[in-house]
Amino acid sequence: MDYYQTLGVKYSASYEEIKRAYRRLAVLYHPDKNTGPAAENIFKSINAAYDVLSDPAMRNDYDL
Repeated sequence: MDYYQTLGVKYSASYEEIKRAYRRLAVLYHPDKNTGPAAENIFKSINAAYDVLSDPAMRNDYDL
């Protein structure tokens, strides 16, 4: 899974761009707002991507 693709950002995205993309997607796929069958899994993927890409050390390790 490509975390950059999951959030829909470029590899050179800044922290602010990552944060904006995460918030936009989190609102769309949050299980309380979206009752679709795949929404929960997509939401978990979005959270995992944000956890890695928002932490500079984890992002650096992921990029390698």
